Amino acid sequence: MPASLTIAIARQGAARSPGGFEVRDVGGVGIAVLTQAAALAELSDAMATGRHVKLAFCNANLVNVAAHDAALLRSLSSFLVLADGIGVDIGGWLLHGAPFPANLNGTDFIPALFATEARSLRVGLIGGRPGVADRAAERLARQFPRHAFRVVSHGYFSSSEEAGLLSDLKAAPPDLLLVAFGNPVQEKWIADKLGPQHCAVAAGVGALFDFFAGEVPRAPEAIRRTRLEWVYRLWLEPRRLWRRYILGNPAFLMRLLRQRAFGRSRG
Repeated sequence: MPASLTIAIARQGAARSPGGFEVRDVGGVGIAVLTQAAALAELSDAMATGRHVKLAFCNANLVNVAAHDAALLRSLSSFLVLADGIGVDIGGWLLHGAPFPANLNGTDFIPALFATEARSLRVGLIGGRPGVADRAAERLARQFPRHAFRVVSHGYFSSSEEAGLLSDLKAAPPDLLLVAFGNPVQEKWIADKLGPQHCAVAAGVGALFDFFAGEVPRAPEAIRRTRLEWVYRLWLEPRRLWRRYILGNPAFLMRLLRQRAFGRSRG
């Protein structure tokens, strides 16, 4: 997608969200400028009031994918998009003169939401390979017994089964629905299929179920503190992730430099 179209789509939104917080354009995606506490409060309010929020965690890869998908980019303009990873922080520095207030990656943010939310939440899980969501739900239930976790489906349901899944969600809408299809499939599915009748908050969570089910190990804490968990993941799964990181990271940086040179959104 041409850089001019990317920036034009991003500029369709205001520099501030309806919630009043600042949104910064990084590669055409509007990312909320929120601390972890503010982001948690925003979602807590949505779940308490039934206000529908579509949630995405934006890293460099999602920016790259959205740059070639105008429909996805338009859909993300209706999401609460949180900053995930060092790449978007570099974008904050290059394009807006400051990093984002916090690294709100879903793997750490979602457990923080469960830990800090005083209400007993109804949480639905959909996605992952068969059995993975079940194991993730079991571990989450042990770690956060205040909340009720229900597996809606694995991620390999057929198109003929989808209507039934959506009907089940309407019959018993969760406060939070975790959707783990990987991006951009999860963001597109949330945008196209889910509304306030299905859940309060719908969050695209990528590999979260794999981490909680023990399928994929997290990087050691020391590596996570240096913001280099992506290097650890590349080392673990080079065949699957080399395009995302070895090719994708330079492409992302070039996209930021083009945006800085030829067009910069407000914020």
